[in-house]
Amino acid sequence: MIGRHDLTSGAHFAFTDRWGGVSAAPYEELNLGGAVGDDPEAVRSNRARAAAALGLDPAHVVWMNQVHGADVAVIDRDWTPGTALPPVDALVTDRRDVALAVLTADCVPVLLADPVAGVVAAAHAGRPGMVAGVVPAAVEAMVGLGAEPARITARTGPAVCGRCYEVPERMRDEVAAVRPEARAETSWGTPAVDVAAGVHAQLEALGVRDRRASDVCTLESGDHFSYRRDRTTGRLAGYVWFDSQEER
Repeated sequence: MIGRHDLTSGAHFAFTDRWGGVSAAPYEELNLGGAVGDDPEAVRSNRARAAAALGLDPAHVVWMNQVHGADVAVIDRDWTPGTALPPVDALVTDRRDVALAVLTADCVPVLLADPVAGVVAAAHAGRPGMVAGVVPAAVEAMVGLGAEPARITARTGPAVCGRCYEVPERMRDEVAAVRPEARAETSWGTPAVDVAAGVHAQLEALGVRDRRASDVCTLESGDHFSYRRDRTTGRLAGYVWFDSQEER
């Protein structure tokens, strides 16, 4: 199943759950991650199924080699389907013939769109990436293509919540020193980090006001993959794109 939000401006956001694919346990069913040990043919089939459900050409979905950093790749006119990208944790483009995708299994998938500038971005914000500033870096790259923060719409998808993301107290303090809003406590009273809260605080500080966060905690939801819960598991995906499949 794919949850989708479409703006009247032509921007589209979508987040997957784990159902509707062909992968076997422990990756069942709709695993979209190609580097987690699943059968590559199953992953290709799953990516094709997800793209078809969204009306996308799977060859024109751009995937990242994610490394929990803050580097951004701009998908420009020189990119062609199948071209390998350097390790990055955010993608930005003003092309309307591609969709950008981000993989997660507890980290925060961040989708951004400025419909006026025709610029979209997808970012992978785990705890290290949030602290390193991957989301501000993505917004900066969008601005470089003509976007304005006040016009950007932001959606964050299913991720482990602050009530469940237990960390050592020293780690929580280190994260909170960068973004105090990420300080949290688990439901059982131990130190925790709320990465989504940190991401939304970063966006707020940048002037991005139109924001919405998923209320799904991946660790609590059996409908979503969670690395912290299961270790060996699949990956969810978030997609962002504009209507036109033709160049502007």
